Formats: sequence, structure tokens, C-alpha cells
Amino acid sequence: MPLRIATLVKGYPRLSETFIAQEIAGLEDRGVEQLIVSLRQPAEARVHPVHRRIRAEVLYLPEYLKDDPPRVRAGRDFAERQPGYGLARRLFEADLKRDPTANRYRRFGQACVLARELPTDIDWLHTHYLHTPASVARYAATIRGLGWSFSAHAKDIWTTQPWELTEKLASAAFGVTCTKANLDYLRSLAANPRTVELVYHGLDLSEIRPVDKARRRSGPFRIVSVGRTVEKKGYGDLIRALAWLRDRDWSFEHVGGGPLTAKLQAQAAKAGIGERIVWHGSREREHVYELLAGADLFVLPSRIAKSGDRDGLPNVLMEAQAHRVPVISTRVSATSNPVRPSSTSSGIAETR
Repeated sequence: MPLRIATLVKGYPRLSETFIAQEIAGLEDRGVEQLIVSLRQPAEARVHPVHRRIRAEVLYLPEYLKDDPPRVRAGRDFAERQPGYGLARRLFEADLKRDPTANRYRRFGQACVLARELPTDIDWLHTHYLHTPASVARYAATIRGLGWSFSAHAKDIWTTQPWELTEKLASAAFGVTCTKANLDYLRSLAANPRTVELVYHGLDLSEIRPVDKARRRSGPFRIVSVGRTVEKKGYGDLIRALAWLRDRDWSFEHVGGGPLTAKLQAQAAKAGIGERIVWHGSREREHVYELLAGADLFVLPSRIAKSGDRDGLPNVLMEAQAHRVPVISTRVSATSNPVRPSSTSSGIAETR
């Protein structure tokens, strides 16, 4: 009988988390049956081709406990009758004592719903991200008496309190992360450092068709970037840099949604370069690859946010390189792995 696991994610599908979808699809290709468990409904109507390939069913938990009180009550009543509930409750209360927030109650409530609604043929729980999804996975696995594991990426590592990471590392059977910096930090917190292994994200390069740049159209020097408009992506720094080059013939196109888009647009307008920038918002992979194929330069100005959040290893760096586009990025986290000073890429120090 094939292995069947529940894969927990914060939201599904998400355009900015293609790397998770690719892993789910890859496991399916290897015969692993999965149930995708999402802590929230999708916020975007668009999906990538890889999402359409995935056959797994999706179980959406109530994002807020007030959204579906009968479902939450049924989950709690079920959980209280399980042998593992007492331990799960003690774990939750210990977490709540150190972090008395509504978010803690929400995650425990979601875990009770998951424990009740998880099919009996699920053998294992695997979660992407060590912050809130791992809390739900840990509580639910304890209630149901199942093992669990994790994939740790970026924000979930660097914005989670060390005590919480240490306890989750001790509870999980194993975990993986995508950069050496992540690995070293997590292993420094783990009672058994071998619990965590380094596994880089895989890329499907079959969809990439590099263009001969020598035959490309004439016109402004075309700069492209792909990333969410959040502090750690450093787009404010990039706009300041582009303003210094206002006398040069260039254009800039950005792909990605996020909370800082309007602020960045205002910054560009104030700097007198707003008309030379196109903000595409969130787009499917086909559109991203079309832009990369026509780009003269790809830039990702990552930085460490005030919260400690930072990039892991952005797949788009390798995707740009696979399109034979020169790359500039900052030396933050693992961006220096694919981006090294050479004829095709450059890594520069992060500016504060």
C-alpha cells in the first residue's frame, strides 16, 4: 500500500511558493499520495502550470476559529477523547504561557479540527515552514499519535523565537532546509543536529528556452526583478539605485504582489523615474519566463528586515541564470551560492 501523507502549508495555491508546489508534484511523481492541508483559503485566482498538475485533494482549515464554530467545537470534542490530547494540551499551554496571543489559540483550534478530519489512512504529517504551520502539525500529530517532519525555508526560521524552534526540532522526527546558513542555525538549536539535513530546492528546467541575446530587439537596457514587495526584498534600495542612473537608457519591470507596492510606486514617482517602471503584480510562471527571456539584467536586492526575516535561496535567481540573463544580487543568506562575481553575475554587500 503506498505511503500517504498530509502536507501542511500556510496557504494553497500561492504564486510565490512554486518551490512547494514543485515538491508536492515531485512526490506525486514518485508514488507518494498526499492530502494538502491549508491553513487559509487562496488569495489569488491565478495558478502556475505545476498547480494544475497536482492531483492531491486540499483540506482547508478554518482560517479563524470564529469562521466556523460548529466545526471547531466538533474538532475539540473529538480531540478531547484522544489519548494524545493531554500531552498536546500541555504543549499548547506551555507555548501560550510564553507567547500569550490569539494566534496560539487559533493554531490549537485548527489542530483539533485537523485531528478530527484527517483521514485514517494518513501515515505522516509533513509541514512547510517552522512557524504557524509547524505548530498546527505538532499539536495535531500529538493528538493523533502520528509522526511529523518539516521543511524550513526563511521567515519561519529567522522570525521564530529560539525556544520554540528548539522544542519543535526536538519533537519532529526529521527536517530539511534549503540553505547552509539555515542548516547551521537550526543545528545549533537542535539536541540532535542530525535531525536537520540540507536539501536544495529542485528546478524543472524543461520549460526554459534561453534566447540568443545577440539577436534580441534594440531599445532601452531592460532590467527585470521578481519578488514580493516586502522589506526583505530590498526594492526601496533598488529604486534609489535606479534614480542615480536616471540619465541612462533603461527600463525596469517588476513581477510580484505584496503590501509595499503602493509605497514603492510613490517612491519611484518622487524620484522622477516612475514612468520607466512597470509593476506587473503577481503573474503566472509563463509570464515570468517571457520577461526573463527578454531581459538584459536580473536584479534581486535582498536585505535583512528589521524583524530578522531574510531570503533563503530564491529559485528565481537560478531561473534567471538558466535563461542566460546576467544577475546582480546582495550577499544575504544563500544568494551568494548561485550568484558569485563573474562574467554572468555579481554579489554586492547588503546596505542598511
